[in-house]
Amino acid sequence: MRGAAIDRAAPRPHRSATMPNPHLRVSRTGPVATVVIDRIEKRNCLDLPMWEAMAEIFTDLSADDSLGCVILRGAGEEAFCAGADIGRFGQDHGGRAKDERYAGGLGGAIAAIRDCRHPVVAAIAGWCMGGGAALATACDFRVGGEGARIGIPARKLGIWYPHAALDLLLGIVGYPVACELLIEGRVLEGAEAKSLGLLNRCVPDAQVFAEAEALAARICEGAPLSNRFHKQALRALRGPLPIPAETLAQAGRYTETEDFRNAVQAFLEKRRPVFAGR
Repeated sequence: MRGAAIDRAAPRPHRSATMPNPHLRVSRTGPVATVVIDRIEKRNCLDLPMWEAMAEIFTDLSADDSLGCVILRGAGEEAFCAGADIGRFGQDHGGRAKDERYAGGLGGAIAAIRDCRHPVVAAIAGWCMGGGAALATACDFRVGGEGARIGIPARKLGIWYPHAALDLLLGIVGYPVACELLIEGRVLEGAEAKSLGLLNRCVPDAQVFAEAEALAARICEGAPLSNRFHKQALRALRGPLPIPAETLAQAGRYTETEDFRNAVQAFLEKRRPVFAGR
């Protein structure tokens, strides 16, 4: 029954049309699906195929009327998601066509989570940085541990955060805190993130996943059509982004800057980048 508590039996694999990436696992327990970013050796960071697969998975889950909630988490306890795989930038970027595909993959993953008809809960243990923070803010609820570290180090790589992710962040924490995260580059730990509205719940680290599952169970006790309506209505009230298409496209042009290329090389060489402003 949809209103029942989560079945505590072992989760079964979610039967979707596709299982598009080995680093993204989907399981199902009753009316709750859990998506796990499983790349522990890289702190669960995502490359282009993973961004694209994330969008495919959430599009598939959104179409499943038997679901009541989705949980998004990282494998292990060290990281929810440390963001984009910078070591893969040489393969994922290079030329306008590749850059546009990457921007589309990232933007598609964010949009698919944001637009999923079912409520989505992010279970944040450990690092939640950059693109990981974008995924978390696309979710409807964020449960984090006291030791969680949430930040957006885009400025250290000469990266420009996309407008869709900026809009989500701005709607959650407001302009002053968004500036602290993006321009000052602050990294927030669990309790402070909760006090600033970035987390809905802050719990001891060992309780993050249990609390996320309990929250999903409470969500599923409600009428699914009501939950879906309210999620859609709240999103609709914000309206579309008032940004021209050409301005939206410019967000991905950071890859054409000297600062970006130098910063990526500095990251790979484990040294501090020097920015020239061009």
